[in-house]
Amino acid sequence: MDKYYTVDIAGMKRDLLRCPLNEHFDIAAFIIFGDVELTVHSAAELLKRLPEFDYIVTPEAKSIPLAYEMSRQSGKKYFVARKRAKLYMKDPVTVNVRSITTDAVQTLILDGVDGEQIKGKKVVILDDVISTGESLKAMEELLSKFDCDIVAKAAVLAEGDAAERDDITFLGVIPIIEK
Repeated sequence: MDKYYTVDIAGMKRDLLRCPLNEHFDIAAFIIFGDVELTVHSAAELLKRLPEFDYIVTPEAKSIPLAYEMSRQSGKKYFVARKRAKLYMKDPVTVNVRSITTDAVQTLILDGVDGEQIKGKKVVILDDVISTGESLKAMEELLSKFDCDIVAKAAVLAEGDAAERDDITFLGVIPIIEK
């Protein structure tokens, strides 16, 4: 069995370490942290594929460098849905989520001040990988509390069945690998 899965991300190849999901399946671990070349490339490629928008909102944490780079390239501001409330937050809004890569329910929190800025605006939800769609669903629920217009849902990679969805923009596909 190969230890890596090679993925093509809009023309840029990366070898991703295979990690056990359970006794029957592996996933290809995508960690964008520290890969500046891929972050810059992915940001540019996603921006080419997205409709006009006012803001980017991303869940903490792995997609933050990508949101930053997309913000830098587009001149559009980004916000982060945090996993824990921070002292500086005013009227934080919270939803819960469970994804396949975490072993417990997680919380996503958006500062009410940030939420006020996105009211009535065109928003892109951004993540590193979309798989089951649970994190994406939680982000949609969170943003619905601020009456914004979600114009796109985007990720660097779609995993498994997410690659069949027509409501997300992505640059490459990784499978859930049967052992």
